[in-house]
Amino acid sequence: MKKSNSQKILMLIKMRGEIDAATISEELGITKEGARQQLIKLSEEGLVNYECKSSGVGRPFTYYSLSQAGMAKFPDSHADITVQLLKSVKSLLGENALDLLITDREKTTYARYEAKLKGSKNLEDKLNKLSKVRSDEGYMAEWKKVDDIYYFIENHCPICAAATECQQFCKAELKNFRSLLGPELKIDRIKHILADENRCVYKIENPSS
Repeated sequence: MKKSNSQKILMLIKMRGEIDAATISEELGITKEGARQQLIKLSEEGLVNYECKSSGVGRPFTYYSLSQAGMAKFPDSHADITVQLLKSVKSLLGENALDLLITDREKTTYARYEAKLKGSKNLEDKLNKLSKVRSDEGYMAEWKKVDDIYYFIENHCPICAAATECQQFCKAELKNFRSLLGPELKIDRIKHILADENRCVYKIENPSS
């Protein structure tokens, strides 16, 4: 199904965290006035917030970010039933059973990702493949390089409710990333959706470089 401009704008804001009308105009190939009208409509619907920021000399720019209602347009996958199941496992079988469940999921996920990344030529090739598989799972993943540092970015968490209930999910994912991308690398999560940030960001450094 073809996405409307409103849906595309919400997706862009989700990916960027915050954005201005000029960038939306450029990305979507519409006029700046058209972008502004769409943003005003989304603001009136309560889907986006806006803030004026000054960048030195000249008039301030207006930046738009998703409101809570806008964030809800990107829901968790089966959030309610997942949380209920986790609570049931913990209540009926205990913490140890929940740990075993997470460990099993971690191993299964690692094996699947390892197969996807097999034959990768270098770190950037691995990041391309990992971004693809994570995006297919709903994480809206991408990566970028700044100087000699790589950043693996996940703009959405489709299991956020489950991860909030049981943060072992997040620990297991970080462990898998460290193993998949290379034990010689230093990989830290520097932004975390569960810490009320708009995305998860992993900083990837090679200490020997």
